[in-house]
Amino acid sequence: MKAEKPSNIDEYIAGFPLSTREILEQVRLTIRNVAPQAQDVISYGMPAFKLNGILVWFAAYSKHIGFYPKSTVIEVFNKGIAKYKSSKGAIQFPLNKPMPLELITEIVKFRVIENQQKAELKKK
Repeated sequence: MKAEKPSNIDEYIAGFPLSTREILEQVRLTIRNVAPQAQDVISYGMPAFKLNGILVWFAAYSKHIGFYPKSTVIEVFNKGIAKYKSSKGAIQFPLNKPMPLELITEIVKFRVIENQQKAELKKK
């Protein structure tokens, strides 16, 4: 029998062990503090924040938190994320290390501006 997909971030987080839930809540609160007007949603089965489009996604795995901020972030923040495993649109933050909340803050600030600029261009 297939497990039901979570319908909101609270349900998503509730499905993990306490230590992982605490980290997911840290990430969620960090994003919320930067973008309080953003809507939290589930997108592609993962928690995400939406403001003029998706800002970022994040997800828990057995050994890391996957953080998905779009490919432009990977290019712009390449030095800041160099010590983490990353790909074109994803960064892996190990669960056995402190979450880089300052880096997440800067990335979300960048994404808020990026999405706002795209929204303004669409209006023109």
